[in-house]
Formats: sequence, C-alpha cells, structure tokens
Amino acid sequence: MNIKDKAKTFVNNAKSYWKTPPKGRYMTYREIASLAGGGIGVRIITYCFQQMTISTGNTLLGNTIGIDPLALQLINTIAILSSFPLTALRAQMIDNTRSMKGKYLPYLLTMGLPTVILGSLFLWMPYDSMTLFWKCATVLAFNIAFQFFFSFFNDSYESLINVLSPNSIERSDVLSIRYIVENLSPSIVGIIFPILAKLVTGENTLTDIRIYRYLYPPMLFAGFLVSMIIYVNTSEKIVQAKSHKPKIRFIDAFRAVARNKYFWIISLAGWIGFLEVGFQSIMYWMYEYQDGCSAAQYSVITALVGNASFWPNLVGPILIRKYGKKKILIVTNLMSVGFILSMLPVINMATKPGAIWILLIFTFINQFITALGHLLNPSVNADIRDYQQYITGERIDGMFAAVGLIGSAVTMVTGYALPTIYNRTGLNEATAISLGFDGSNVYDVLNDTGYFINICSVLIIASAIGAALNALPYFFYDFTETKQKAIINVLKVRAMFEDISDGNISIEQNHSEALSIIKESYALAQKPLLTAENKKDLKAVNKENESILIARFVMDELNKFNTAEGKAEIEEARLLASNGPESFIKASLPTKKEIKTWPKENQIQINRRRDALTRLQSVKSAEKVLKKHYRNGIETFETDALDKLYEAENKAQQMFIELSSRIKNCDKSDENIKNYRESLKQIKKERAEIKHSIKVLEYKYSVYSRAVKPYLDAQRILKQAELYADISKYTY
Repeated sequence: MNIKDKAKTFVNNAKSYWKTPPKGRYMTYREIASLAGGGIGVRIITYCFQQMTISTGNTLLGNTIGIDPLALQLINTIAILSSFPLTALRAQMIDNTRSMKGKYLPYLLTMGLPTVILGSLFLWMPYDSMTLFWKCATVLAFNIAFQFFFSFFNDSYESLINVLSPNSIERSDVLSIRYIVENLSPSIVGIIFPILAKLVTGENTLTDIRIYRYLYPPMLFAGFLVSMIIYVNTSEKIVQAKSHKPKIRFIDAFRAVARNKYFWIISLAGWIGFLEVGFQSIMYWMYEYQDGCSAAQYSVITALVGNASFWPNLVGPILIRKYGKKKILIVTNLMSVGFILSMLPVINMATKPGAIWILLIFTFINQFITALGHLLNPSVNADIRDYQQYITGERIDGMFAAVGLIGSAVTMVTGYALPTIYNRTGLNEATAISLGFDGSNVYDVLNDTGYFINICSVLIIASAIGAALNALPYFFYDFTETKQKAIINVLKVRAMFEDISDGNISIEQNHSEALSIIKESYALAQKPLLTAENKKDLKAVNKENESILIARFVMDELNKFNTAEGKAEIEEARLLASNGPESFIKASLPTKKEIKTWPKENQIQINRRRDALTRLQSVKSAEKVLKKHYRNGIETFETDALDKLYEAENKAQQMFIELSSRIKNCDKSDENIKNYRESLKQIKKERAEIKHSIKVLEYKYSVYSRAVKPYLDAQRILKQAELYADISKYTY
C-alpha cells in the first residue's frame, strides 16, 4: 500500500470512527484526538510546575531563588509529611465520586483553575527581599497547596487512561498517540525558552526570576484552556454494574490495595531506583557553569533531548504486542545502565569544545530507552487497577495514591541521598567560599572545572546504580496481557450478573458483550492448546491459544462454586446471611490461625485463604460499627430514596447545562434572558438542596453498609452462586 492509499484509509477510518469506536475498542477517534490535544495544555502546566515543586537540583528554587540543596530537602520533608492527609483526602474523594462526568474528569476543571492561579502568585512573591528562612517558608506554603490542587489536577489527567478503556492494548496505543502529541509542548517550549529568556535579560542565563514571572503565567492559563478539550470531549468507561453504588471506607480500601502484590512490585521499582535521576542536571550545568555552548545551541540541545521521548511512542505499541510489558521494562532499565556509564569519559573532557554535544548523544539514547519504559508505566498501573477490581469487586483507583504515601515516606528518607552526595563532593557553602565566591549560592562551585568533573562523575555512577536497582522488581511481575484481558472479561460477566441480581436492567441492551463472552468461553474452553507447525502459522496459533486461555479463565470463574473451595465459601455465606443482617455476629467462622493452615498449592486455594482472611477482618470491623451506631438493633436502609435523589441530581445538572448554554448564546437584548437567569438561580438552589440530601443519605448508607458488610457480601455470594449455577441458559 503506497502513501496515498494509506492516507486515504486513514481519512476514511477517521470519518467512520470519529463518533463510534472500532470493533473491540472503546474510544472514538474524537476522544483520542481530544485526549492528546488537551494533553498539550496539561503538559505545559506540568512543565511550569516542575520548576516550582520542591526537589533537590531544582533550577528555579535552587539557582534562581537561592535555596541550597540541604535546605530544599528539609522543606521537602515537611511538604511530604503534609501530603499524607491531603493525598488521603484526594483518594477518598475520587473513590466515592458519583458524577455524570465520572471519577477523574470533574477534577480537571475544579482543580485546574486554582492550580494556575496559585502558580502565578508563587512566581510574583518578593524573593529578592527575603531571608533564607522566609524564602523556605514561602516556597513550602505554596508547595503544600500544590500538593492538593496541582497533584489532584495532574493525577486526574494521568489516571484518566485507566477508565477511558478497559482494553490494555488500546490503552497502550492511545498513550503512544497522547505522548507523541502532548510532548510537542515541552519540545517547543524547550526550543524557544532560552531564546525568550535572553530577550528578557539580555544574557545567556536561566537564573533570572524575571524570566519565570513574565513567561510562566500566560503559559499556565493557556495550558488550562487547552486542557478543557479533554473535559468536554471524553467520557469514562468503567466495567461495573449499572446499579453499582460506591461505598468504600478509607481503611477497607487501604487494606485492599495493600494486598495487591503488583502494586508493591511497581512501587518498589521506583523506590529503590531513586538515584537514577541524579545525572539529569549535568547537561544544564555544563551549559550554565562551563560555557558548554551558546543560548541558541542550548535551545537546540534541549529540543533534541526532548525529541528523544518522541520516537519510542512510534515503536512502543509494536514492541508491547511482540514482547509484552515485563520484558521491555527489564531490558530498558538494564540498557540504561550502560549508556549512563558511557557519560563518564565525556565529563572528564568537559572543558574541550564540543563535549556537550557528545554528552547529548548518550543522553539522547538513554532518554530514548527510558522513555520506552516510561510509556508503559501508565498502562501497567491501569492493568493493576483492573486486577484490584477483580480481587475486591470495587474500583478503588484513588486509594493507590494513599497507599503510595508509604513511598513518600521512603522518598523522604532517600531524598537526602543526592543532597548528601552534593555536599560530600564539594557542592556546599564552605567550598564556594574557598573558591572565592560569597557562598550565597552553592552552585557557584560548579564554575570550577575540577569540582564540576568530580561531582558529575559521582552522580553518573550513582545514577547507573539506581537504574540497575530499578530493574530488579520487574523480574517478579507476572501479570501478562492475556491475564488482563481475561480479568476484564470476568468483570464484564460479573457486572451483568450483579445487574440481573438487582433487577430492572435490560440484559440484551446493557450486557450483550458479556453474553457473547459467556457463549464464546463455553465453546472455546474445552479446546486443547494448539502447536504451530511452522513460523508462518505462529501468529495465528498464538492468537487462538490466547482466546482459549481467556475462555478457560472465564469458565473457572463461572464454575468456581463447583470446587471444594467454592462450596465451602457458599456454606460460610449461608452462616453469615441465614438469619438477617445481624446473623453474622453469631456465625462460627474459622479463626485466623486456622485459615493460615489451609493449603495454598494453586491460585484457587490462595484466593480462598485471602478471601477468608478478608471476611474475618470484615466481621470484626462490622461488629465495631454495630456497637457504635446500632445499639438498639439494625435499621434496614432502603436505597430507593437515594436512587431517586441521584436521578433528580442528574436532571438538575442537565437543566443547569442547558440554561447556561441558552444564556451564553442569548443576545443581551433578548427579553427571555431575565427568565433564564431566574431559572438558573432556582436550579442552582435546588441542586444544592439535592446535594445536601444526598450527602446525608450517603452517610447513613455508608454506616449501614459498614455495619452489615459481612451480611451484604454473603448475600452477594449466594446470589452469584445461584446465577452461576443456572449458567446454561446464557450459553444458547
């Protein structure tokens, strides 16, 4: 197919799939284009905030405002500690969000605007007239606010891919497109920023505060406006029953995520590889302190380094399909070690003309390799959230950030490693004074070639060690692409049966895909795995074998109550639900000590042990809630009133949007505009009253569901077992 035919096919596909996704996919081309285009705006905001967020080696905070590395790390410790309650609050808000726009989209709007306002105010504080203490206090105060607003905004954008599609391959493909488009912004900014900086100051420097004051605020507000394309044109698609209501208690969600082994593998990789970023300041230091090149040349270098992240996005989807995420993550980290170490001889020739260009080559290659690994991180994180929903029944994406606070505590400690390395190698006040500087800015030490070479060499070795450590945990990651597809199919089947159990749902209309999954699994599961006769047939055989393995996984789910473990689970459920909501109190359950003796020779037995321990903890927690809130007996909570309020809220929101649109498009002389405004005012009032009523009932529902959780879970198991037993009616 020639270029003309390819272009014609692309145009035809764009027309066909602009509003309707391709078969087997979930995102329309309009959504993909909006996510990628709006991502340019988000990336501009992130680019600016990277300079305003506390970190060792930060150019704006260190070199420009004048806070030394140790002081930066000290206030960073305080900022991390302050992030604990703020992150927990964000997690609780996300996991219990019930909005027409979904879990994450609402926060692009509500957190985006405060973010850009705060960022602009931060830059115009009078740092020149402040002592070191007040500089630290001001930067810290703003960063605590950033911990909530900017982090909420940025995390919502980064996590959005988790819920835009349940298809792991599609998520990887869309991420590749998103990265290609959104990375245009830092690349363009990287080219023009040093040039604009020179126009502002008249010098080859990036350490003048005026540069940031004049350039960043317009960039922030423009980025916010562009990011709203995502808010308007995308929709979330979580595989969940239509009738499902989130009722997630913080501590329960925390425990559930803490049991997710894949979460710990991914997190550990980041925690023990903290040194890997140490070398990233060297290129800038060579330009700023060793006259490595001119401002115009540095603009080109910055653009080329940024461009290194572009190419992996083109080959990434192909490599993922061929090798899988695990192999790519391991190989890229190990290759990174070699290219980082290759920078050592270049640093030793720092004063020679052209050295910075040789350093660029190795930096470019390393950036290319690591960008390939970074491309996978959002997709991997989305996969492990699917796994979390599979093992718990709840979509608790937000809680991953809360449990990740453990990582913040680790970072708080390991964060002192780089400042310590800086200090030990001579980047400190005493050395600066000994070299003839006034000591007010320790980075002046880098003007001395000997210290520059020594400091950079140590950072390179430390970075190589970090890259090697980063690869180790991935050897234990066994969540394959096939398993993820199988889990999504199981979630679709479970959602269908949950809706059947709750009633009033059209199965054919809402769950036709789940019906097809059951029928196909019933037919495929009995087939033996195939063997390829030759290399030509390998691709087709692998595809067929994957379908068979997925079908077997689905049938294992549907037949799970026929196993010895499944039958035991049914008996326990009957004990917990036999005599009403309070029956679980008197149920005779196995103790924790007894459960620990159960066999764990296969995945079914492992799941059985895990579920039994979770159930035991659930009973203990429920008994505490009963004693606190229902001393005189349980009052059954009916959800009908809450459902009606949700419906009323949706109608009020739709009316609000419609009236707002009418007012916006209405001519000021139109006599109806007054009526529209009065109606809008009334709708706002009604919506506020509905929200208040929902909040009151949701609290009561939360207390009730926590108090009788073992009973509700047991009812769900018994109903699921009953429906699974009658599976034959869904296979024809």
